[in-house]
Amino acid sequence: HLSAVPESMERRPHIVAIPFPAQGHVGPLLKLSRQVAHHGIRVTFVNTESVHARMLKASGDDDRRWDGIEMVTIPDGMEEVKDPRDIEKVAEMRAKVMSCHFEELLRKMNSSRDERVACIVADATLGWAFEVAEKMGIKRALFWPAAVPGLVLSLSLPHLVEAGVIDDCGSAPSDTAIQFSPKLPAVKAVDFVWRCPGDQRMQEIVFRHAMGVTKPVRISNWLLCNSFYELDPIACGLIPELLPVGPLTSTDCLGNFWAEDRTCLNWLDLQPCKSVIYVAFGSLAAFGQNQFEELALGLELSGHPFLWVVRSGFTDVDKIKYPDGFLERVSDRAKIVSWVPQEKVLAHPSVSCFVTHCGWNSTMDGISNGVPFLCWPFFADQFYNRSYICDALRVGLDMKAGEAEIISRHKIQAQLEQLLSDVQIKENAERLRGMARRSVSEGGSSSANIQHFVEQLKRCSEAVHHCD
Repeated sequence: HLSAVPESMERRPHIVAIPFPAQGHVGPLLKLSRQVAHHGIRVTFVNTESVHARMLKASGDDDRRWDGIEMVTIPDGMEEVKDPRDIEKVAEMRAKVMSCHFEELLRKMNSSRDERVACIVADATLGWAFEVAEKMGIKRALFWPAAVPGLVLSLSLPHLVEAGVIDDCGSAPSDTAIQFSPKLPAVKAVDFVWRCPGDQRMQEIVFRHAMGVTKPVRISNWLLCNSFYELDPIACGLIPELLPVGPLTSTDCLGNFWAEDRTCLNWLDLQPCKSVIYVAFGSLAAFGQNQFEELALGLELSGHPFLWVVRSGFTDVDKIKYPDGFLERVSDRAKIVSWVPQEKVLAHPSVSCFVTHCGWNSTMDGISNGVPFLCWPFFADQFYNRSYICDALRVGLDMKAGEAEIISRHKIQAQLEQLLSDVQIKENAERLRGMARRSVSEGGSSSANIQHFVEQLKRCSEAVHHCD
């Protein structure tokens, strides 16, 4: 519970932030919330009970890192879902249970003059949160946690379906390429954000979610995203009202669901400059045992030191099993851990490249630190991000993972060698690092956009209180 708030603080604008309950969504919105809080805005952050419990466990119950943000939890109804892998049922239950509790929370806050909510900031996928806020007359800011061209594509879907370019299930001929601007790379069918190879039902569900973004965008007062204008001026220009506020970073890896193994930082200190291959596939990707072993042997063949994140559930067998003798053979040049403080790792001078699943948070982390990518996407927006990294930004290489084939250790070794010897990719990555840093520095584009958003919140809050 908070202690009494000083009189001078009582009129701080109050916003309520609510993420989609997954690590890739919670982290960036929490980072944005903390930045907004540093500008004198009061922030309440709403997590599901299960997500909050995981975050507390991961941080060792250290809640100081919330840094002035008030954390509130609501139920998500998951205990009533028989099969947690049934994505459709999970989404339905969450929408039903969370929307009721979210509305109840907002009503309770609005019944107190000092807690009145000026605005909600919600993940773009939570359509019900925007409807609740609109019904209650509360301003709405939409947060898009992925690449800007992905939002351009989502907003174009009704037109594309109507024109017959994409069918009602999100499918299109394999040679389909959608060109939003002559200066933007075309979006190919293999890069659709909702693409789920081998799982048509899942693809249709994700496609409906992508289609569902249009209404929240239409009824939002602000559109915010985790990118920066200079990274993608053409795509940003297609959504003129968009406020890029990224790259969203923090020194203490906010919003982690796993405890960080910080011994990796001491290990990195002992490695030569730009020598270490960093390998991490985010919070959801999983390998079959054969592919896992080929990756291990490919890293061994590279001859370079490597830091490899192997979290629980990373392979499709109960216990992680390495190739025979592998751990002994690489013990003098490998560090294998279950989770890392990724931003600190990528900022470390000994890291040479990043083998990644191309999740957008990892993409922004790599870009912010000028680290070249070896791209190995698995699902959803990761396929588009791969094309974006390799073809548009030219800061990485594609592992060229086919949908059925196992990538051999020799292919992995060859792609690593090609990436590490590509001078142009390194130069491009360094140039983007400078752009990213400038955007969040004082007077930079993202910094100015956060300032603009905060000033509008303050005006909007004054209007709310003058209505009393």
